[in-house]
Amino acid sequence: MRKKISAAVIGLGVAGSFVLATGSASSHGYISTPPSRQALCAAGTVTNCGGIQYEPQSVEGPKGFPAAGPADGTICSGGNSRFAQLDDPRGGGWPATHLTGGQSYTFTWKLTAQHSTTDFSYYLTKNGYDPTKPLTRSELNTTPFLKIPYNGAQPPATVTHQGTIPTGRTGKQLIVGVWTIADTGNAFYACADVQF
Repeated sequence: MRKKISAAVIGLGVAGSFVLATGSASSHGYISTPPSRQALCAAGTVTNCGGIQYEPQSVEGPKGFPAAGPADGTICSGGNSRFAQLDDPRGGGWPATHLTGGQSYTFTWKLTAQHSTTDFSYYLTKNGYDPTKPLTRSELNTTPFLKIPYNGAQPPATVTHQGTIPTGRTGKQLIVGVWTIADTGNAFYACADVQF
């Protein structure tokens, strides 16, 4: 009888550990098109990324951007020091997707779990943005050029949003995507380097 009880306790412990281990890793998302910095790291296109290469979906930080949220210089990592490599401008060397102002573009998020969602918002840097320095709000147009409300609904595993790329930009710029969760205090952040 003791052996059966011990086996049951061990079995529950293993099952509980599995649930805890998988639960925390399955609740996130990131921009896959245009490739965000975390997508580039996960694909091996960019190396020396630290742990983000194994969990590109985990760039989670406080919501309320741009009035609140991650501090200047830590926006691309969502203020999460584990993923500080995403804030490193690498001398402006992050690969960039070529865009043209005024073009219609489809943004894609890859979600590993569907959360109750407030919205998805997309921001673009201003002319004069310096791609060799960590991103600050002063270099970002803090009014989103595209905002998709979800009003608490849960999005599908693959989310696409069609938007028009703003005009008047030249050179290398940065798009910041923010997925704001409705029922927690957090949001997910993704930075995608683009070239006009």
